[in-house]
This record gives sequence, C-alpha cells and structure tokens, in this order.
Amino acid sequence: MDEALSLQEILKIIKKRLLLIISFVVISAGVTSLLLFYVIPPIYSAQTQILVNQNNINQEVYGWSQLETDLQLIDTYNVIIKSPAILNKVIEELNLDITTESLSNQISVSNEDNSKVVNIIIENKDYGQAVIIANKVAEIFKEEIPTLMNVDNINILSSAAKNDSPSSVKPNKVLTIGVAAIAGLLVSIGLAFLLENLDSTIKNEKDIEEILSLPVMGTVSLMRLEKGNKSSGSQYHARRS
Repeated sequence: MDEALSLQEILKIIKKRLLLIISFVVISAGVTSLLLFYVIPPIYSAQTQILVNQNNINQEVYGWSQLETDLQLIDTYNVIIKSPAILNKVIEELNLDITTESLSNQISVSNEDNSKVVNIIIENKDYGQAVIIANKVAEIFKEEIPTLMNVDNINILSSAAKNDSPSSVKPNKVLTIGVAAIAGLLVSIGLAFLLENLDSTIKNEKDIEEILSLPVMGTVSLMRLEKGNKSSGSQYHARRS
C-alpha cells in the first residue's frame, strides 16, 4: 500500500511540474542541436591500407615462419607510423602548420587479428586534408621502412579517395542530442522533487500531521453565505458603525 502511495505521489509531483520537465528537455536538446550544427565543427575521416608482405620472394620459400615474422612486425609498424621519424617528414612535405603530437592525435592505426593489412585512419576537420594526409603517411612510411628496419615488405593496398558527399564521423549528432534530452529529463525530474521538498507550505491536513507531528482533530469546511445573509450582515455592521 505504501509503495502504491509512493508511486502515486511521484506521479503527482511529475504531473505538477510537467511544464518544468518539458521545458528542460526541449532546452537541453535545442541548445545541444545549436552547438552541433553551428558551433562544434564536424570531424571527417579518411583511410588508407598497407599490406605487410615480402616483395620479390619465391612463393615456395615463403612459409609459415615468414608469415609469423610479418605478423609480429605489424605491432612495431603501428608504432613507427605514428613516430616523429614518419610524421615530421609528412608535416614537412605537406607544409602543415601543426606539431608532430597534434598530427599523431589525428592518426589511428589498426589491424585485424592475424591479418597483414594495416589500416591508417586520419580524422580531421577538413575532409580533403584528411585524404591527403592519409595517403602521404602511407607513402612516407613505405619509403622510410627499408632504412629504419632494413626490410622491404610494405605495399600500399588501397589509397584514400575523396568522396563527393562525405559524412562526418564525429560527433554523432543524433546520439548526442538524444543523450542531452535524457540528461535534461533526469535533471528536471530531480529539480522537481527538490522544489517539492523545499516547499514547506501546508496544503492539507496530511501536511499538518507530517510537518508538525500533530494529530488532526477536525476540519473546518468553507461555506458560502447566502445573498440574504450577506446583506443582513452588511446592514448589521452599518448600524453598529
């Protein structure tokens, strides 16, 4: 019974503050939408792939041991791709006005388990710039790896190509607006309960029992005066004055 009463009270408070709750949700979603569409710049990505494989090698000689060697080298290659030895040359050749650390933060390198294909992904505010950087990183890496590790087993599998209508990868506008709306809902509900708890005005006999800890002995109902009684009362007061 208490649980049902508590639920009823919760619904009553929500219904009482419904306008406040709706306002918070609309404002949160609206402000977030304005920021996403007019303030926060979208982030685009471009990807190129390189293949770790021995060049000019007899396929009959290329056995399991060589495959294992290539796979083990991939982890090392992933580190080298983001190293200053590669990125400094990329910045120099493209005349980029950024630091090596900043460029490194734009790059993510990955590969599937037991796969010799390495994905180089560039995220940038400028989609065209992302494509150019992705291809240049792969190109410089292929040129420099024979000198750095005395191996020649890198081929560019696919280069990044421009898309006429690229879509941004960050931020996810629908998800972000949805999260903002839910956050506004939760905050507004919490605020509604806070306002209800801070409201110490006595509205009914139950409030008297809860706030003053006094039993209610009786209630006085409001009564409407009849027109005749009201006029008589007025005359009575007039005579006394």
